[in-house]
Amino acid sequence: MNCTAIVLAAGQGKRMKSKIQKQFLLLKGKPVLFYSISCFEKSSEIDDIIIVTGAESVEYVKREIVEPFGFQKVKAVVTGGKERYDSVYEGLKACQNCDYVFIHDGARPFVTEEMIERGKKAVIAGGACVLGVPSKDTVKITDEEGFVESTPKRARVWNIQTPQIFSYPEIYSAYQKAKQEGMQGITDDAMVMEQYGSLKVKLEEGAYDNIKITTPEDILLAEQILETLEEE
Repeated sequence: MNCTAIVLAAGQGKRMKSKIQKQFLLLKGKPVLFYSISCFEKSSEIDDIIIVTGAESVEYVKREIVEPFGFQKVKAVVTGGKERYDSVYEGLKACQNCDYVFIHDGARPFVTEEMIERGKKAVIAGGACVLGVPSKDTVKITDEEGFVESTPKRARVWNIQTPQIFSYPEIYSAYQKAKQEGMQGITDDAMVMEQYGSLKVKLEEGAYDNIKITTPEDILLAEQILETLEEE
């Protein structure tokens, strides 16, 4: 069976307050994007990698990341769309001979081989799974005016991460339906499957270190995590 990783690197990173897009910022001397691609490159579970980035960054990614680091599994660097889900759809269209697809945010540098293996077992069993971690905090649901409407049981609340892993035919079909119907309010791939697909999405535990770099403070935290990992 063929497993393809789609790595999303088209975000603008407005909250980072930097002229450099967050996926291209340096983390211990290497671009943030390098780390997740490197993990998929080394993983025995992944056959192909598709990178999705902005039109203005396609040649940069090829020249400054894929070629110098010798990534052999990268089969294509494609142009993304206006929204995240548009970029995922472009990545899905670029996949070839794919049975299972791992959709991952390039701003999450700390995906591991263990997560990939765990996710693959789950997707083979059920066809759809996402990584996440149980919420450490109590979560409140509010009404439109900001007043508390309900408090879900914390034991059943998860913070969702990537990779999000699916049977390729199932998620591609769900995305096609979503695109036809306008795809409003979609914030992750699991929602596409939930609303337009036919499979239940299984939650598998990721890691609290599997952070998404969004703000300047996250770079500092990422450096600390990387130092800890290097010491292990």
